[in-house]
Amino acid sequence: MIKTKQLSSFWLTLIFALVLTSCGTRKYTVKSDTKAAKAADAMSNLRSKQLYRFITDWTGVKYRLGGLDKNGIDCSGFAFLLEKEIYGVTLPRISRDQAKFARKKDIDNLKEGDLLFFSFGGNDVDHVGIYLNSGFFVHASTTRGVIVDDLNLPAYQRVLVKTGSVN
Repeated sequence: MIKTKQLSSFWLTLIFALVLTSCGTRKYTVKSDTKAAKAADAMSNLRSKQLYRFITDWTGVKYRLGGLDKNGIDCSGFAFLLEKEIYGVTLPRISRDQAKFARKKDIDNLKEGDLLFFSFGGNDVDHVGIYLNSGFFVHASTTRGVIVDDLNLPAYQRVLVKTGSVN
């Protein structure tokens, strides 16, 4: 009887140990070539930790034309707040005026905090984003809110009209 209880205990312990160790050996990997992984890499490579905190604090805030707070923000409002808080630069409030304010800079020489200007609706600048690194930028998207995005996507390359610096 004692031998049967010991044997049962042994098998129960062994099964329990196998279950626990099998959970611990499962490997979870993230494909490093996904857009999300590349955006995360760009964020982790930011020089300014204050910029990192600012972006993570605003990520996901919905787009709202004319908005300037966490209830909703537009692209030029986001650029306005970011440049003021992180770099101490007061930009004009509208993206078209921000483009006039920024000194033109070659796309190959962009640095963290430089501005990207787009024209989705014709000839005038109607969208702005802030360059991070490795071809990624942050902006307030009309459909996805504040997000880190890939500048190399054809949708952005076709409408990029100016890159500039205010720092």
